[in-house]
Amino acid sequence: MRLRSLSAMLLFCFCATAQIIDFESSGLHYKTLTKGGVTVMFAGLPKHVHEYSILQVAISNGSPVAWVVKPEDFSYQLKDGAVLPAIPAVSVVTALLNKGSHSDVVKLVTTYEAGVYGNIQMHTTNGYESRRQGAMAKVSAAAAASALVLVKARLQPGESTDGAVFFAGNGKPLGAGTLIVHTAGEVYEFPSDGEPAPLK
Repeated sequence: MRLRSLSAMLLFCFCATAQIIDFESSGLHYKTLTKGGVTVMFAGLPKHVHEYSILQVAISNGSPVAWVVKPEDFSYQLKDGAVLPAIPAVSVVTALLNKGSHSDVVKLVTTYEAGVYGNIQMHTTNGYESRRQGAMAKVSAAAAASALVLVKARLQPGESTDGAVFFAGNGKPLGAGTLIVHTAGEVYEFPSDGEPAPLK
């Protein structure tokens, strides 16, 4: 009985002390937070494609159960209280097909890959890299965009994924606010200073 009480107390203390960790990698500022064994990590990308603000996101399932993750789990609350929901993956790909030029997608892919391949903390099992290899045969803007976006995925224990999450900002950069993620039965909140300045 004492052992069970002690275990419950330790679990409570561990959960209560979950804290955001900040780090820099390849010129991007990342924030990461773990709750219940599931880690969410993100960084703002300094590129816009049309009206979209873009976050590079990675989710790792270190819990003993499977969880479904998707772009719709993400929202961004601005300081004025307005909440921007993330755009579903299919809507992003459709918009890029209809409005995006090939050069838009190339710029986005280049920026995303610089972050993914330069971040030694990010090693996903079924994220962008595996989707990119599948899209290589098609070599089109649509294939590149579909490989890049975070798609709905069921993560088994030990699996992870990554992708870009898009927010419609009507051409305005994301200002200071809070990234909110509802996933794995938890709510992750990341205070943010807003979008990074464009790379020179």
